[in-house]
Amino acid sequence: MAAEYVAEKLEEVGLEARIFESHPGRASLVARIEGEDPGRDALLLHGHLDVVPARKEDWTRDPFGGEIADGCVWGRGAVDMKDMDAMILAVARQRLREGRRPPRDVVLAFLADEEAGGKWGAHWLVREHPELFEGCTEAVGEVGGFSLTVPGDRRMYLIETAEKGIAWMNLTAKGTAGHGSMVHPDNAVTAVAAAVARLGAHEFPVRLTKSVRAFLERACMAYGVEFDPEHPEKCLAEIGPLARMIGATLRNTLNPTRLDAGYKANVIPQTATAQVDGRFLPGHETEFFSVVDELLGPDVQRDFVHHDRAVETDYEGALVAAMEAALTSEDAGALPVPYCLSGGTDAKAFSTLGMRCFGFAPLKLPPELDFSGMFHGVDERVPVDGLRFGVRVLDKFLDRS
Repeated sequence: MAAEYVAEKLEEVGLEARIFESHPGRASLVARIEGEDPGRDALLLHGHLDVVPARKEDWTRDPFGGEIADGCVWGRGAVDMKDMDAMILAVARQRLREGRRPPRDVVLAFLADEEAGGKWGAHWLVREHPELFEGCTEAVGEVGGFSLTVPGDRRMYLIETAEKGIAWMNLTAKGTAGHGSMVHPDNAVTAVAAAVARLGAHEFPVRLTKSVRAFLERACMAYGVEFDPEHPEKCLAEIGPLARMIGATLRNTLNPTRLDAGYKANVIPQTATAQVDGRFLPGHETEFFSVVDELLGPDVQRDFVHHDRAVETDYEGALVAAMEAALTSEDAGALPVPYCLSGGTDAKAFSTLGMRCFGFAPLKLPPELDFSGMFHGVDERVPVDGLRFGVRVLDKFLDRS
């Protein structure tokens, strides 16, 4: 339904849109806006149409009502990431109505199931229809471009240049089934529980990637605190709510999320399982899995629920300059900075086609809004003024890109 809605809005202004239903209920949409210079490399703007679940009883307002109240649009997906979808759609429709072509071809992709790893969305399109992205060398998507107020009433705008890799793992231990009153040295529950405890308690060493280091250096300068590359965690307390997200990009992480074993209190099961959410930094995947396997030991086996690459690109070049100029044209005090996302996006799929991938969904936010806490949170909302700001910035970005 969401893909059909977007297609209708684009076709209203004369842009042909193609819908691909890769799996029942999993539809993605792709359209190409012809640029003034078709000889130039193309730019991809992408967003996902799916959202994570929400329980109405937990929210102040209906999570699927799309209500506008207190200066905000409320609802699941307001920040992740139908705000960006709406801004892309608004800018594209306005430019097409006015006959303003971008300097180069711009491919629009509205994608299915990013929240489930993009199997039937971005990854499927990249594998089955790479021709849709012919000529695209750069891609712009979610989780970047939003502001963080710093001392002096100025705003840092975080532009995503990297994101951690994903390793959602099943852990399985097998033992001998039997009566709970007897001695069982090969208890599967004990084995998987011990492995989960080892993984959950392990702390990886700090690894300062280029994106994380660049962010911390610029953030410390903005806050007037010293950056200590030997102890980078010291400055996290100074950067407010973002500390949780940025702190997770200083090292690889492992978080146990599920346990499952047995069916009766006095029956020792033959099998016990667990799931762990692992995230690894760009350039540190081999180290990550080496440590995981050592911690698991010989009695617990792992396989993947979902596994995807880490990505990183340099914070330089004409596209970065276009982002910075578009931001400062609307906010003279803007301080654009690169950063690494602790989660993952559809950029992982597009990077396999050789694209440089960025997160740039520009929003000027009030200082009191815990924006990073809105992702998958309760009462997710985005300021209307922030969306209007983002539309203006995206429009100017396209002019410069």
